[in-house]
Formats: sequence, C-alpha cells, structure tokens
Amino acid sequence: MQSNPRTVIIPRALFVFSLLYGGLVVLAGVLGTKLASLGHWPVLGDLAVESGIFAFLLLVVMSSAISELYGQATANRLVRFGFIPLIVSMVLLSLVIHVVPPAPFWGDQEAYARLLGQGARMQFAGLCSYGISQTLNVYLFSKLAGGSGKLLIVRAWIASLLSQVVDTVIFITISFYGTVDASGQPMPVGAIMEGQIISKLVLSTIMVPPFIWLFVQLGRRLDRS
Repeated sequence: MQSNPRTVIIPRALFVFSLLYGGLVVLAGVLGTKLASLGHWPVLGDLAVESGIFAFLLLVVMSSAISELYGQATANRLVRFGFIPLIVSMVLLSLVIHVVPPAPFWGDQEAYARLLGQGARMQFAGLCSYGISQTLNVYLFSKLAGGSGKLLIVRAWIASLLSQVVDTVIFITISFYGTVDASGQPMPVGAIMEGQIISKLVLSTIMVPPFIWLFVQLGRRLDRS
C-alpha cells in the first residue's frame, strides 16, 4: 500500500508532550485560584504564590525540552498552539458561569463563579503574560546554547528565572495597575510583584533543573521505543 504523501509523522515524545502541554495550559488558570504557602525562608521570610505556577513551570520545562529535542521553531509553534486550549477554556468557563443557569437544587453557583470566574482584564493579562514569557523562555534557552547544546540544566534555569520575572511584571501590571482595593486604596502593585517574583524564583530554582533533565531523557527514550 502506497503511503499518503501528505502524511506527517510526529515523533512520539512530541505528541505526548503536546497533549500534556495543552492540558497544563488550561489547568494553570484553574490552579491559580488558590494561594499556596511556601513556608518561612531565611532572609526571604514567609513566601506565598498562586498555585498555577506549578503547572506553569511545567509548561516552561516542556517548551524548553521540546526546543532541546526538536528545535526552537517547533517549541515556538507549540507555544502559539497553546493559545487555542487557553482561549477555548476561558470562553467555556465564561459561558458556564454567566450564561448557563445553575440547577435549582445546586447552591454553589456563587462560590463557583468566585473561584473560577476572571474578569476580562485578568483574562487579557493571562494571555499576554503567557505568550510573551513562554516565547522569551524558548528564545533564551535556545540562544544560550550557542549551537553547542551544552549546559542543559543551567540554560533552562536561567531562561526560566528571566521569563518568570517578565511573566509576573506583565500579569500584575495589566491586572492591577490603576485599580483600588476594598478600602479604596490603590493596589500595591510593586509589593505584589516583589512577593510573587521572589516566590517564583525560588520555585524555578527548585523545580526546573531536575524536571528539564527528566523530560529531555524521557523524550529521547520515547522516541527510541
């Protein structure tokens, strides 16, 4: 049987990572409704971060791993395609919260809307911060390689740190700049940024080095099997 000339063979690891990437793009927003404590740290004090960072750091790891295995262009396409599940999930959540009526016997509509509902401004902030920070991560990770492919863990760590700073600055600025809190006072944008950046840098240092090594090794094993 003659094969179809238009058939595209996708490497197994790329297929698996792409599925996982799409799911984590959606999950990051849902997880972000909880603020997680990272405990008390010497010098840094008490740290807290929105829980979506755990999924987002895995997105950083996977985009870097795909860049390492299949090149920067493939990783950039993955980041762009990630907008599809992200936007679809935002639209569906908005429809379910604001358009689809709750069942008469279900009394959790208010809590559901409070936890999962985001205003248009925060949704726009999420789209901007996701696209820019993920693209920056792929660019820095690939650029630092210098064509040699060495220092995998160091490259992933540096790219993750810088992209997380940019992600936080963009999201917090768009979401809260010019707004006021419940007492009518301007939102402390700088303080929010500082706490989030420190917390994310700590998590990036802990999570990214081992996970990037793991995903690259897993990808190579999947493609060999």
